[in-house]
Amino acid sequence: MKLSKFCDDSLIEFDLRATTKNEALQELSNVAAKSPLVRDPTQLFKDVLDREGLVTTGVGYGVAFPHAKTRATKGIVIVFGRSQQGIEFDAIDGRPVKLFFLIAAPEDAIGAHLNVMARLSYMMKQEENRAQFMSASSPADLYKALDMPTSVD
Repeated sequence: MKLSKFCDDSLIEFDLRATTKNEALQELSNVAAKSPLVRDPTQLFKDVLDREGLVTTGVGYGVAFPHAKTRATKGIVIVFGRSQQGIEFDAIDGRPVKLFFLIAAPEDAIGAHLNVMARLSYMMKQEENRAQFMSASSPADLYKALDMPTSVD
């Protein structure tokens, strides 16, 4: 699966300005609003915030996967955000989050969004993969990292 098909240049923020969890979720939702697939950015933010309220999406290793199944989008969208300094995100390992992958999927998406999250989760377990996302300096670098082969394919 090529994850880059769910992302484009407008959905990449290499230098998040946010300093708090809620600011990060708002900033990532604002970036998502640039996608023609996102119909309602306000609803997307609300749904991502509601989902985050259930249990943190900060999975450890400096990575978070904020996500929502929502009527606010008509297709799967991946937003990439990076914070060099890290943001306190209530991650399960207590470490600040530097790499963010906001995943928005339509309410009727049966399993595609789970496949996206599974692939990203698998990739982020390896330090060298996280390093590749931390050092990406262009959209082309990011797409190469998103599309690296894994055994989940």
